[in-house]
Amino acid sequence: MKLKKKKVKAISLGKQKRQEILKKTMLYALLVCIGFVFLYPFLYMFINSFMSPEDLMNPAISWIPSKIYFENYKKAFATLDFGKSFWNSLYISLIAAVLQTAVAAVTGYGLARFNVKLKGIIMILILATFVLPVETLLIPRYVMFNSYKLIDSPLPTWLSAFTGQGLKSAVFILVFQQIFNSYPISLDEAAELDGAGKYKVFYKIALPIAKPAIVLSMLFSFVWYWNETRQSGLYFGEVIKTLPMKLGSFAASYASLYEATGGADAATSINEAVTLAGTMLSCLPILIMFIVLQKQFVESIEKSGITGE
Repeated sequence: MKLKKKKVKAISLGKQKRQEILKKTMLYALLVCIGFVFLYPFLYMFINSFMSPEDLMNPAISWIPSKIYFENYKKAFATLDFGKSFWNSLYISLIAAVLQTAVAAVTGYGLARFNVKLKGIIMILILATFVLPVETLLIPRYVMFNSYKLIDSPLPTWLSAFTGQGLKSAVFILVFQQIFNSYPISLDEAAELDGAGKYKVFYKIALPIAKPAIVLSMLFSFVWYWNETRQSGLYFGEVIKTLPMKLGSFAASYASLYEATGGADAATSINEAVTLAGTMLSCLPILIMFIVLQKQFVESIEKSGITGE
């Protein structure tokens, strides 16, 4: 009887192990398939951006180029006017992200810690700015900023961020409010008993606790302002060109550049590899930022509770 029980137990354990191995295999296979779907466009863009015109025309070459062709990146770099457009994107996005984060933190703290009159109406108005399509506000804002002679400058973007009307500012206000509501108010009261004022409590206690929300707001705000082209094109016109805006007019810029320099007919010389090289250069700064700040990015999402946990 004991031998039979041991055999039955061994068989059941063996079945459980096989089932666990099968589950893990299926899970990893699913993750590989999902990862391939996400990585395929990037791999295609990266590999084909190094192909020469001869490789593009050769049907026998699909993934591995016969040689690494850097001329595509030279042309794309010049077409994008990379140095100037990169600097425009960097300082406009960074300043807007800092302003938006600062205002969202102050607003979220005020809504979480003070008995503000008409708080319910204020919350509804904040949510309305998120629910309403951006397109419905573009023209009124353009008319307003144009009347103050602020068009063709970064000021409309920065003023919108500074007044809590930036890109998805309502999301960050709610995140900060949730963070400030998550810790006991007794910490603030203890600091006030020690002689700290409201501003010192906010700076010394609230902000360190809200570090995940600050990182989250800075990263998302920076990326959203970096990739913004519709609003930027309306406010900046032809005076300021960011990197995504230059990418949007890549073919026209390529044509005018190489026709002006006396090169070959740009309409026929531009090819898929040059376009993909320009797209790669436009994505590269954001990719580097996420690679460097990956740990902080993941931790900020987990600790801020934006996933709903």
